[in-house]
Amino acid sequence: MRGVFDMQLEQLRERFGDVQTRQLPSGTTLVTVPGVRLPEGWSKSLTTIRFIVPPGYPFAQLDCFWADPDLLLAHGGSPQNSASTPVPETVEPALWFSWHLTGPWNPNRDTLSTWMNVVIDRMRQVQ
Repeated sequence: MRGVFDMQLEQLRERFGDVQTRQLPSGTTLVTVPGVRLPEGWSKSLTTIRFIVPPGYPFAQLDCFWADPDLLLAHGGSPQNSASTPVPETVEPALWFSWHLTGPWNPNRDTLSTWMNVVIDRMRQVQ
């Protein structure tokens, strides 16, 4: 399914610019989306988002994401459902968000871009 992934990656790049990927030892792919705009209420106006694409993608669903390790709420508190945890299989410090789909993943409908919509919707919930 590499062709599907590559096509969706290009769509993500059209939307977000300099999206990078890195193959990890387990066969997963780390996707890095720099310069994601944040609404007021966060300690920064931009962050880098990272998420892992499992080997079975697009049939295997995406889950969780990471932001910059120094990202806080504007008042200095930690975001809900987050923890300071490195990105798996790397030594990169990051802020892990335990965030999941509220409905089933559908490989015929859901894409890397729809996952980024889920991430952006979470970041709009400044909590």
